[in-house]
Amino acid sequence: MATGVSAAFLNCSFLFVLAVLSASVLVGTSAEQTKTVEFNVKPGGVVHTFSEGIKDYECSFTYASQGGTNEQWLMSVGLSDDDMLFSCSVWRPQGKSYLFFTQFKVDLKGTKLEFANAYSQTAGAGLSDEPLKPEEFIRGDSTVTHNQGKFNAQLSKVIAIGRTRHDEL
Repeated sequence: MATGVSAAFLNCSFLFVLAVLSASVLVGTSAEQTKTVEFNVKPGGVVHTFSEGIKDYECSFTYASQGGTNEQWLMSVGLSDDDMLFSCSVWRPQGKSYLFFTQFKVDLKGTKLEFANAYSQTAGAGLSDEPLKPEEFIRGDSTVTHNQGKFNAQLSKVIAIGRTRHDEL
């Protein structure tokens, strides 16, 4: 479990990676290091998976949801300049999903999870980020997943950052 200082560092690292991702999407630079793609989140209770990767690293978002119609979501993946951190963000740009998620899982292949968080609502249209309660999701070695029986079925964003290789001093 991360200490307050390391959690703050990881939050800052994530914000930096997200800023780099946003900048590269806007100006089209560093295509090999960042990527943002749209995909449909489909209701109906069927398990779906959407994946995107860079080099040897991949992010997969697996979910099942109910209610409403398809929603447009985004997945951003990024690799730091030194190839040490791989980040993945999955979110609904409108800020709040109207679907009820029966399950979700973000899996980072080729990394060890350093930071993760999930949100029931994301900033946008006058709204602010609302993180899920810590007991609603579980952080594994390379995954972030719902906590069966504790997850309240609301999901609008998942963020995961993984370390790609071991640092040796």
